[in-house]
Amino acid sequence: MAERIILEEKANKVVFREGDVIVKEYVPSHPKEGVFNEAHIHACVEDSGLPIPKILSVGPKNGGWALTIEYVEGKTLEQLLTEDPEHAQEYLERLVDIQLEIGSCHVPKLRNTLSKMEEVIKSLAEIDEPTRYELLQRLHGMVRHTKLCHGDLVPSNVIIREDGSWSVIDWAHATSGNAGADAAITYLKFSLEHPELADAYLQTFCDKAGMALSYVQKWMPLVAAAQLARHKEGEKALLEQWISVVEYQ
Repeated sequence: MAERIILEEKANKVVFREGDVIVKEYVPSHPKEGVFNEAHIHACVEDSGLPIPKILSVGPKNGGWALTIEYVEGKTLEQLLTEDPEHAQEYLERLVDIQLEIGSCHVPKLRNTLSKMEEVIKSLAEIDEPTRYELLQRLHGMVRHTKLCHGDLVPSNVIIREDGSWSVIDWAHATSGNAGADAAITYLKFSLEHPELADAYLQTFCDKAGMALSYVQKWMPLVAAAQLARHKEGEKALLEQWISVVEYQ
C-alpha cells in the first residue's frame, strides 16, 4: 500500500497523497451535495482542454465523502517563490500568463460569477442593510461576461513541472464570469498571504491584460464580501476595510 502523505488539514477536510493520486476526504458533516458539486465543476473544466489533473472518482470514505484526483509532479509557484524570492516578478508574470490563458476559455455549464456573488451578499449576516444595498447596486452595474474564472488562483494552486509546463489545481470555486473579478480575488489573497507582492501582482495583471486598474478595484468590495462569508480567522479586519465601497468609487 502506498504511503499516505498529508498535504493539508482543515476543519472540514484532509488532503493527502497516496501514490499517484490525491485524495480530498471530507468530514461526515460536510454536505454530500458540496462534494458532488466540486466534482461537477472540476469535470466541466477538464472538458475545456486546460492542463489540469483529472478527477478519478467520487465516493464514500470513513463516514463522509471523498474526491480522488490525479497527482501532478512538480513544484508549486508558492514553493518557487519561497526558494527563489529574487525572481518573484518572473513568477508573478507566469501566474498572470496562466490566469489569462484560463480566462480565454469558456465553460458555459458553470455558474456565473455575478449570480454566485449576489447569493452570497444577500445571505451575509456580517454586513448592515445599507452596505448590502450598495454592494448589490455595484454588482448589478457590472457587465455579465463568460470567461472561465478559477476563483482562487494563488501560487499554491499552480504547479510547474520539471519541463516547464503547468497545471492548476483546486477548482471548487470556478465560475463563468469576469476576468477583473478573478484578478481581484487573487489580489485579495496576495494581500492576506503575501502583502509584499500584492501590488506587483495587480500591476502585472493589468499591464498584461490591458485592463484599467480602476476596473479591478470596482470588484474589490464584492470579492471581499464573498471571502468574508468563509469566516476565516484573522481576515475580518482587512475584509471589512475592503467592503467599504466608498473607498473605490
